[in-house]
Amino acid sequence: MHVSEELRAPLSDGLELCYQTYGDPADETVLLVMGLSGPMTWWDDEFCRRLARNGFHVVRYDNRDVGLSGSAEGRVGRLDLVRAFVGAARTSPYSLNDMADDAVGLLDHLGVERAHVVGVSMGGMIVQTLAIRHPGRVASLVSIMSTTGRRTVGWQDPRLLPALLAPRKNTKEGYVASAADFWARTGSPAFPTSREETVAKAAATWDRGLNPAGVLRQMMAILTQADRTRDLRAVTVPAAVVHGTADRMVHVSGGRATANSIRGAELVLVDGMGHDLPEPLFDDVIAVIRRTADRATTEAS
Repeated sequence: MHVSEELRAPLSDGLELCYQTYGDPADETVLLVMGLSGPMTWWDDEFCRRLARNGFHVVRYDNRDVGLSGSAEGRVGRLDLVRAFVGAARTSPYSLNDMADDAVGLLDHLGVERAHVVGVSMGGMIVQTLAIRHPGRVASLVSIMSTTGRRTVGWQDPRLLPALLAPRKNTKEGYVASAADFWARTGSPAFPTSREETVAKAAATWDRGLNPAGVLRQMMAILTQADRTRDLRAVTVPAAVVHGTADRMVHVSGGRATANSIRGAELVLVDGMGHDLPEPLFDDVIAVIRRTADRATTEAS
């Protein structure tokens, strides 16, 4: 199987996105979009390889303000986030619309007219927005552990908020310990990940490069997002929603609301799944992506 080096895609606004591909470019493209603060390497290498073996040309990338992609401008303070969280009017350096447009810029760079799009958490919000803003570029949509932007669904467990708003540790040791602790609280109770694995993931994330100011900008983009419920009703591509019943970061109501908003969307609820994608669930999630893409082929014929 061909796996590309990590490459750069220039965007029209001067930013660059770092991306990587798996599989044959002649196959259908699936674009993987990660969530808050997550580099593309959070899409596990083995997950990407299995997805490619299922007949896809897989593209994963670092969002703006993450990993090796370019950094945006604009300062966001933690008080700004608190005010936005309680609904006070706030502006954001950029929006989820901008992040969806980044994805289109990457597809343009790759010469891909239409792609199957898959997003996790904030990435799910981005691919929903992509389907709304650029319907001609989306062949099918899979939204995982995400929500619609409506404040009454998909809420966070309030006990997680202090850790979310706490200043980032400025040493590798401190970051690794705090990240591993947080992921232990938000992971899948029915599919536990070992402390050794979470520590290794956190260490690799640190080594790839952290952008604390960028994480705050991404958080503000999430907190100032529009409610997409009405616009999602106009999405006509085949869609599926995957959500864990034990998700503490985005309550399962967010997944239900997303599926209810998209006509004909399949809702897959996974008992004991939290806010992560552990290896025992790889094949199940890939099966959802494959059958949703197959629906696009069937409905187009």
